[in-house]
Amino acid sequence: MQIKISFLSLLFLVTFVLDSNAQQRKYVNEYMNIGVGARGLGMSGAQVASVTDVTAAFWNPAGIAYQNTDMQLGIMHSEYFSSIAKYDYVGVTFPLKNRKGVIGFSAIRFAVDDIPYTINLVQPDGTVDYSKVRSISSADYGGLISYARPVLVKKWQDREDINLMWGTNFKIIHRNVGTMASAWGVGLDFGLQGRFGRWKLGAVVRDISTTYTVWSFNLTELEKQVFTQTENEIVSRSSEVNTPRLILGGGRVFPINKKLSILGEANLDITTDGNRYANLINVKPFSVDPRLGAEVNYNNKVFLRTGIGQFQRVSTDADTTGEDMRTLFQPTVGLGVQIKNFAIDYSFSSLNIESSPLYSHFISLKLDIRNKARAKKLKESQSATPNQ
Repeated sequence: MQIKISFLSLLFLVTFVLDSNAQQRKYVNEYMNIGVGARGLGMSGAQVASVTDVTAAFWNPAGIAYQNTDMQLGIMHSEYFSSIAKYDYVGVTFPLKNRKGVIGFSAIRFAVDDIPYTINLVQPDGTVDYSKVRSISSADYGGLISYARPVLVKKWQDREDINLMWGTNFKIIHRNVGTMASAWGVGLDFGLQGRFGRWKLGAVVRDISTTYTVWSFNLTELEKQVFTQTENEIVSRSSEVNTPRLILGGGRVFPINKKLSILGEANLDITTDGNRYANLINVKPFSVDPRLGAEVNYNNKVFLRTGIGQFQRVSTDADTTGEDMRTLFQPTVGLGVQIKNFAIDYSFSSLNIESSPLYSHFISLKLDIRNKARAKKLKESQSATPNQ
């Protein structure tokens, strides 16, 4: 029975895709909105204004323009739902020749592997042959090719405390469910990020081009028979649409002394795919999800982080009218340590906000590669102005 249920669960994944034939849906390619880097996740995703490391390619591509090393590498691994689903990220950024902009490459994989595929378990003569059971994966992939550079504003050229960056992503989407279904999509993101003294401002539009993900299906005759028996429609192609998503953010650095400072940031994540009724703010067709994050920086070596997000309005257990609502939110915490050119970050949070949230651990690593002269100059500037 357990093996049969595994195949039926897989069948549900495919029929869900089949049902999405050429239509706009909410939560399309939502795995691309989970987030990368334990710093950002520890601050509940409030990143669009302050992120300047390799993970900025995901949060706001304009942020990679601040890179002052010869290369930065980043990786992250996390697991969800009792380690059933795996989430992996790797990214690299480096300046172009003569420092005319920064380019980056990032890859994301979110997958459930080793799913028992049991359609051939029972043979035509009624016998059971376990050697016919094989494992498949339901996997989602995302690739980002990023580019960013400063915006040249003549009246700001002599101001070290004011700057403005812009950046863009070319996004590639690939998804598959075993050999039965696969999808491809492409899209564009665009972001801005500025610093004005100790203030930080940012904005990014994801899927500014409106991203279409086109599915194709390659069902065997036996799989078609199972679809027919379970009254599921058989199609050869379908598509899903990501409408633009606007994220606005602002933050400020509050110096305590020469070694200690606090960064606070607030973001508004605005979706345009119709009302997401559980969100805290809904003005059709927009839904707004606020995020708040903070980071305590000690000497640019130790970082403590926290945040709250995923605000939702939900009915109480006893409510039958939809009028008795309560507000839930998800807190996050994190820790980071910088040791010379190496950084390790950790965060603890959950994908859901129900009464029994499923918490996950996130660990990410970063490595800076730089020449000694540039490293010395950066250290001197950091000791003069913390967290800038």
